[in-house]
Amino acid sequence: MFEKVLICTDFSDGLHRFGHFVSSLAVAGIKQIVFLHTVPLWEKGIIPQVDTEKVEQAQTLLAEVVNENSTDVTVKIEVQSGKPVETILKIAQNYESELIVLGSQGHSRLSDKLLGSTMAELCKRSPIPLLLLRPQLISAYTAEELTLRCQHLFRSLLLPYDGSEVASYLVQKVKHQAEKQSGRYLQQCVLCWIVKDLKDSQARETLSQVKADLETANLQVEINIRQGQPVVELLEAAKMIDISAIAVSSGTLGTFREWLVSSVAGEILSSSWHPVLFFPAQR
Repeated sequence: MFEKVLICTDFSDGLHRFGHFVSSLAVAGIKQIVFLHTVPLWEKGIIPQVDTEKVEQAQTLLAEVVNENSTDVTVKIEVQSGKPVETILKIAQNYESELIVLGSQGHSRLSDKLLGSTMAELCKRSPIPLLLLRPQLISAYTAEELTLRCQHLFRSLLLPYDGSEVASYLVQKVKHQAEKQSGRYLQQCVLCWIVKDLKDSQARETLSQVKADLETANLQVEINIRQGQPVVELLEAAKMIDISAIAVSSGTLGTFREWLVSSVAGEILSSSWHPVLFFPAQR
């Protein structure tokens, strides 16, 4: 599904552990991995300087992890000094990455609105999809569990759908990924529509059409219609259905509109314990 991946780690998120599971990530179709650690500039003096000691420590730590790689996957290490968002976008462009993987600690919506976050800024500025993972889960997985997680990173996606342009855009992005993959890494999608009335036949008819469209990309597609509050029901569906990640998209993250009214995508990104695959809005 995604062949060139940039994995961003600050070490506290546990994502550098993926260096031990390159062979498992290869099973998910990944052919190039770049591990990136960003070191803040040392600003105790008058002029900000590169903290060479921390840069060397990070390079050593990452080298110890990725040296175990014995697969055909190309693995690179980048330790850069600077601002995280600018550095991540620059490295992603340099390596032609197709996906950025990063940890998400989870934030209150108020905190994100007032102070911002690396995740929120990347959602606003990145031209390529993001995969957000909870560090608490990555750190807690056993080696056996993480092996399976890496192998099935994109196997089954939960797609929130409500008939909007954003929902249709999300479906087409997922369909495109399925059509261009060289193997069956993405196998299944679950279309989930949260309605006000379960007797709404229009929702089922629309989902049936979307289902048929996705099936032309050789995907297994299920329909799930629920009633209630969208974010709550989507997270509940994720618990009950065997999925790899929740896929979302939004054109308002990081904008004034999102500050006024939180989007479903924004709430999912902030509160989901499942991995979240975010597709940036069309620019």
